[in-house]
Amino acid sequence: MELLSSITTGILFGLAAGFLPGPLHTLVIVQTLKYGPREGIKVAFAPILTDIPIIIVSYFLLSRLANFELIIGLISLFGGLYVLFMAYECVQTGPVEHKGPDDNAQSIKRGVIVNFLNPHPYLFWMSVGMPLIIKLQVENPLAPILFILSLYSVLIGSKMLVAVIVGKARMFLEGKRYLYIMRFLGVMLAVFALILIKDAADLLEIFGL
Repeated sequence: MELLSSITTGILFGLAAGFLPGPLHTLVIVQTLKYGPREGIKVAFAPILTDIPIIIVSYFLLSRLANFELIIGLISLFGGLYVLFMAYECVQTGPVEHKGPDDNAQSIKRGVIVNFLNPHPYLFWMSVGMPLIIKLQVENPLAPILFILSLYSVLIGSKMLVAVIVGKARMFLEGKRYLYIMRFLGVMLAVFALILIKDAADLLEIFGL
């Protein structure tokens, strides 16, 4: 029963993280529209590269990190500034035809930076994910592994699905429609950037910074 419950919980968290709007979700759409589904799918794999270290660190430092709010606040601040820069790039997109695969797309690099500077994975694992894993570990040593595997399988799979769906619609979006959508996505990224910066300000205020 514990194993089934851990898988179900992982699936639910994976669906929420995979489909809810956020900087990484928007970046999947942006890269897909610019370069095709392949680049959007690359972005979808970013959590694998960024979250493994976060999970390991969370496991060892959960009860020992005194200045957790300060660290997350600084991460959120830098993340907000980086996402704001990407928003500017989207708004400045020129009236060009959709690009094909391009080495300059740097989809994996962009996805890793965005996710690494996003405070939400840290907050999730320190406040929800790791306490749950510790509890599951007591009940069944296999349960935490199934929880993590189901969570990331669904998370990455859902973002890949978004890239495929956007990729199919991509060829119908040309000229002004393409510009409007890129600028709308730029505005969305700017909103997420401001949210990250506000979160950073709230956390840093605790330390009088």
